[in-house]
Amino acid sequence: MSGNFVTREFSIDDYDAALELWQRVEGLEVAEGDDKEGVAQFVARNPGLSRVATDGSTLVGVVMCGHDGRRGHIYHLAVDPAYRRYGLGKRLVQECLDGLRRVGIVRALILVADYNLGGAEFWKRAGWEDIPGAVAMGIDV
Repeated sequence: MSGNFVTREFSIDDYDAALELWQRVEGLEVAEGDDKEGVAQFVARNPGLSRVATDGSTLVGVVMCGHDGRRGHIYHLAVDPAYRRYGLGKRLVQECLDGLRRVGIVRALILVADYNLGGAEFWKRAGWEDIPGAVAMGIDV
């Protein structure tokens, strides 16, 4: 670990390293739409919003960020366990929020799996709040 962390915009060239990290991080589910084509489409629709953290040439953090024109959405925040406690997750999220503000978005949402207690604790420490009465729902189209 060099400690020389750099954050930058996510590029689809980062996909393989990001996928490998997502698969190693407890509490993060890789699902439909998370294939390379789906991620490329998401990034193209939300330019400049998704971020990565690197230590030299090694990808050590990633977060996907986008919006629907009304609400921001943050997905798949992951920091390599060996690189936690350096503020990388917080830094990546702040960069996402700054990007959302630049494009006129004033509120962002996340989904945290109910079994991901460590993830939920991270988000609460960062100031995020539960939405009482809200239940996440989905359907395959």
